[in-house]
Amino acid sequence: MTDNGVQFAKKAGTEAYKPHIFDVVCYHRHGIEHRLTKPFHPWTNGQVERMNRTIREATTWAFHYTSLDQLQSHLDDYLWAYNSARPLRALKGKTPIGFILEQWQKEPERFYDDPNHYLTGPNT
Repeated sequence: MTDNGVQFAKKAGTEAYKPHIFDVVCYHRHGIEHRLTKPFHPWTNGQVERMNRTIREATTWAFHYTSLDQLQSHLDDYLWAYNSARPLRALKGKTPIGFILEQWQKEPERFYDDPNHYLTGPNT
């Protein structure tokens, strides 16, 4: 989820409309749905910005990287740990992966892929 800034979304009708590069990378390359926050709802964008800050605090603010590959590897490891080991209040004490697996068991028809294939960890 992102805000409606020009770095994430083009406005239909303002130019010859074609998918924004961010949408192409998210959906067409990785199958990730890109959603935009509602205009004039800054608290939603605040949630996105807070997560971005959490990631920066754990990576670029805390470590010096000698290469982009080193940063990417650390980011993969951090996100794996965050999603698999950190219980969140918003998910009633479940980890994000635990919550997804629970939803998959309740409503498997809502999923395109079996989420269990993500349980092998980063870089596999």
